[in-house]
Amino acid sequence: MIKELAELLEETGLSELEIEQDGIRIKVARNFSAAMPSVAIAAPPAASLEASAAKPAETAPSIHAVNSPMVGTVYHSPEPGAKPFVEVGSKVAEGQTCLIVEAMKTMNPIPAPRSGTITAILVDDNSPVEFGEPLFILE
Repeated sequence: MIKELAELLEETGLSELEIEQDGIRIKVARNFSAAMPSVAIAAPPAASLEASAAKPAETAPSIHAVNSPMVGTVYHSPEPGAKPFVEVGSKVAEGQTCLIVEAMKTMNPIPAPRSGTITAILVDDNSPVEFGEPLFILE
């Protein structure tokens, strides 16, 4: 299905496509070389991600940057003064809330896409984030 969506992107000239079916959401986006330098500058760990992407597929999944699904303000804890959801070194389970992104007065939990360890938090508490901006690294 993902290959078909990627082909549809190519055929239509769209930069990204998102589909939800039976409770499963899939998003396919093109990588443009003009966008890559800004990601590398904004998130220094991206260099290690690029290096791991060059390795065989069986070693690449160990590191995963989790990106913001929307534009908004990121919060590390459920309320001001509360303990953060996660810290560097925290072990998380798939689906566990790691951060919140507030968009249009709505608090949107950002869950861990899989179990692992938080190795870096790339955004400051109460700071603005852009769509697709890396939020944290899950290893």
